[in-house]
Amino acid sequence: MGAIFQDPPPLIQDLKVAVHSSSLVLPSSETERKSMFLSNIDKVLNFNVQTVHFFQAHPDFPPPTVVEKLETALQKILVPYDFLAGRLKMNPKLGRLEVDCNAAGAGFVVASSEFTLDEIGDLVYPNPAFQQLVVMSMDNLAPDDQPLCILQVTSFKCGGFAMGVTNNHATFDGLSFKMFLENLASLAADKPLVITPCNDRQLLAARSPPRVTFPHPELLKLKIPIGEESITPVFDAIPEELDFKIFRLMPGDISNLKAKAKTGDAKTKVTGFNVVATHVWRCKALSCDTGNDLDRLSTILYAVDIRPRLVPPLPPSYTGNGVLTAYATASCRDLQEEPFSRLVGMVAEGANRMTDEYARSAIDWGELYKGFPHGEFLISSWWRLGFAEVEYPWGKAKYSCPVVYHRKDIILFFPDIDAVNDNGVNILVALPSKEMEKFQTLFHKFLA
Repeated sequence: MGAIFQDPPPLIQDLKVAVHSSSLVLPSSETERKSMFLSNIDKVLNFNVQTVHFFQAHPDFPPPTVVEKLETALQKILVPYDFLAGRLKMNPKLGRLEVDCNAAGAGFVVASSEFTLDEIGDLVYPNPAFQQLVVMSMDNLAPDDQPLCILQVTSFKCGGFAMGVTNNHATFDGLSFKMFLENLASLAADKPLVITPCNDRQLLAARSPPRVTFPHPELLKLKIPIGEESITPVFDAIPEELDFKIFRLMPGDISNLKAKAKTGDAKTKVTGFNVVATHVWRCKALSCDTGNDLDRLSTILYAVDIRPRLVPPLPPSYTGNGVLTAYATASCRDLQEEPFSRLVGMVAEGANRMTDEYARSAIDWGELYKGFPHGEFLISSWWRLGFAEVEYPWGKAKYSCPVVYHRKDIILFFPDIDAVNDNGVNILVALPSKEMEKFQTLFHKFLA
């Protein structure tokens, strides 16, 4: 049965991080001054994402050497990834957000902690103190001159270190960010790029004229006149008192869920993600504080990679956001009473719906209406992005994770500490205390 961290492990509240230097890193050679188009998918994702990558001490790569190699690699990578050294700007003629590739630079910060890596404790458990390992913004720069990428190297007393990356989500999705890390690691090893990035976001431009051929209930219209877009993000969390817990599913639990799902329609694609997402959907919907209204409709949202689904497919080296939001909707009665296999089929169908025409229709919808994904909750999956597989000169990361901000409408999937050899998953849930109690009960009940 799935294990759960009933209580947080002992967490250090203050990592006692001291910043030693903060600077802008410029491209190592001259780049062309230009404006880079952002797709309608990119534009909606105008907010920062932070990840932390922990590395154990390596005798051949003490932190000062790592700092030197990463700074040099960052200078080099800003040539093929010229947009990362640019700045977001509004094009007044088109009324569109775009990137001014002006070579203004990426942020680079060097810091140290008074603790060892072991003293920090459990790296899997989301520790709010990990926010000290990333830089949200450069204080000495104006709001409209903030870098799209800031890298912070924090050394620990043991010789290990953390690489914290803040980047605007408009620059990458999870798959293209992993490719960026692979290229950064290769340059740090004085090797060529692993893959040459494709920065052409016009590949996901809306059609002219836009043709919305599907209803798109997964998207919510924003009442913003065309041409008056804001540079501020569209996602703002409502402050709320939330409990948060990690629910752990072992590989055996996932196999059991797959076995349950295979009792239904043989055509249903039964994957680890589909069964775990369905399990979480049932628990989340039926724990909602709505007076046990079984006729209430619940909608789960989840990202689908559209790269291979388009005609022609997007190149694997595409650097932009190549994901769209799929959805499944069911009544709470169905989620409670229908066979698990049928519910998994609904989640699978949500991904199957994402054909070339559906994806193009969603992109065109964003051209006409301006909006963002809308449902009861979104699953943000870091489970199989493979950040821990990236090989740096000093080895693979001991653990890579997002810096988490708890929200009841976002549930995170992320890997265990041994992500390469373990197919288990950690599920981070944040809910009001009464809903959390119901969620926990249902989580174990539906696993039985």
